[in-house]
Amino acid sequence: MALPAQAVMTTEEVQSFLDKVFEQAMHIRIEAIGPGTSRCRLPFDARHLRPGGTVSGPSMFQLADCALYAMILGTLGPVALAVTTNLNINFLRKPGPRDLFGECRSLKFGSRLVVGEVALYSDGDPEMVAHATGTYSIPPR
Repeated sequence: MALPAQAVMTTEEVQSFLDKVFEQAMHIRIEAIGPGTSRCRLPFDARHLRPGGTVSGPSMFQLADCALYAMILGTLGPVALAVTTNLNINFLRKPGPRDLFGECRSLKFGSRLVVGEVALYSDGDPEMVAHATGTYSIPPR
């Protein structure tokens, strides 16, 4: 499947859709959407910290998963029943207690499966703190 020339949903439309159908991710902000790309932010909150003052793995995992889903929404439109079939994350560096960003790009965009990667960064730090790859299953239209 070829990617469209431009995103089919705006950043605001993706955010609104996620707020309605994916309440668990309401604290994640969608910052940019493009065909096969997304950028999401996890605003800093002490509830995301684990002992030692670092952002927890589950919080980073959720940001990566949400960035993949946002990329799919921006590329295909509102697909509520797209589901994660695999998500692998490598934790590379200890992220400090500040906002995290997830920058996602598609690696393969098929009619039934989408594979993407997400690079996670701490605000103000150019070094990647985690790298995720994931696959989503797209329901038949």
